[in-house]
Amino acid sequence: MVPIPQGSSTAEPFIGSPAAPDPVSMPRVPRNPFMAPNGRSNIHDDAYQTDTYRWGGPLGQDIGTSSAFFGRECASITFDSKGRLVTICVGADHPVLALLNPQTLEPLATMDLPPRNASPNPFQDFSGGGYFYLDDHDRAVIPTASTRQILVVAETRVAGEPAFEVKHAYDVSSAVGPNDSMISVLPDWHGRLWFATKKGIVGTVARRGGKVRAKDMGEPIGNSFAVDENGGVYIVTDAALYRFGTRRGGKPKVIWRRTYPNIGVVKPGQTQKGSGTTPTLMGHDYVAITDNADPMHIVVYRRARHVNGKRVLCREPVFDKGSSSTDQSLVGTNRNLIAENNYGYTGPSATEDGKSTAPGLTRVSIRGGCHTVWESDERAPSVVPKLSLRNGLVYTYTKPPRDDGEDNWYFTALDYQTGETVYQRFSGEGLGYNNNYAPVTLARTGTAYVGVLGGITRFEDSP
Repeated sequence: MVPIPQGSSTAEPFIGSPAAPDPVSMPRVPRNPFMAPNGRSNIHDDAYQTDTYRWGGPLGQDIGTSSAFFGRECASITFDSKGRLVTICVGADHPVLALLNPQTLEPLATMDLPPRNASPNPFQDFSGGGYFYLDDHDRAVIPTASTRQILVVAETRVAGEPAFEVKHAYDVSSAVGPNDSMISVLPDWHGRLWFATKKGIVGTVARRGGKVRAKDMGEPIGNSFAVDENGGVYIVTDAALYRFGTRRGGKPKVIWRRTYPNIGVVKPGQTQKGSGTTPTLMGHDYVAITDNADPMHIVVYRRARHVNGKRVLCREPVFDKGSSSTDQSLVGTNRNLIAENNYGYTGPSATEDGKSTAPGLTRVSIRGGCHTVWESDERAPSVVPKLSLRNGLVYTYTKPPRDDGEDNWYFTALDYQTGETVYQRFSGEGLGYNNNYAPVTLARTGTAYVGVLGGITRFEDSP
């Protein structure tokens, strides 16, 4: 594969030292039976949206890197049962569903998807390809934008080679208007498809027959949502956090609703006037988001249908007043959360010519109420960070500011216990290596991938 072009750089290839594994204890997250196994199914790894893996990532032992140039960003990455990458690569023309070789990054199969709707800032629009999931049969379930469909796409063979085939196309245009777009689709524990749209439509689709039932919340939605085994569907709008269930027949029903502090503006580093997070479920009891106060807070709620006392368990301020915002899901164990500051990231130009965003990353514990455990000054403009439970490393993607105008991007590992930077591996220089909201994704082999504007990058320890 052709690597992503880059500019000249004086960056050191590796900074720091290899890590020694320090496992983190966490109860297993239940697997949604209609999704691929946890860690392989969607951008946030499981139906709880924890952004955690039970396997390891690179320890920094002679870590190497490679890239593949596609001229489009391969952000959301899943893994099929053979360990191959199933991803959607979004370009200016249209998104492309791709099956990639995990070692060479060579495309094994591709399928053009419907174009996205026009957007004032396409770099901050996650509809029509930003979110999808892999189901329990290795099929990609994809919300389209312009055609207002949910596609179920399976691998097939054409002339002996892998190819894609649409198995189902659910039409949701009866609920989603032509000027609206679906953000995300996920199944509940009964296999019913749930979807959320940018303008605030929350809907369900029956797997058999495709009957669509929807509720207009009248509140914009900017990110994906979480689902638990007890029928709870957790969606955050620009105004409130909701737990949904269903009425008879499958129509969405609000179980509870709680507003959160909100100054009502789009801070630089956010894509909407509200929480920038997909809700994160913690163990059996809690759900967490960030608010849109100044400074921003992590807010933890009791997620039961009914509670004795207050719904909000605790709130903890993170980052500095006047420079705190995020558009990333919280990394969540059953008792700890990690937030990332994206303040200042308004699109690719915000990190050009040596510029960067406000620091940092913060771990918050909820034992005995919320309290900050550590703070890191690393600058991660827009990546979705991930935690390896096996080796105790938080993986992120950073860009320090520079006076010489170089735009150097790094794959970075932090110690989960202390927040200290363990190592940084130089990824590349220039616009093509900007991840623009794509996550770190870990394969069971220990290889890490980061989608970037030029295509995709890969990081792996030497044998």
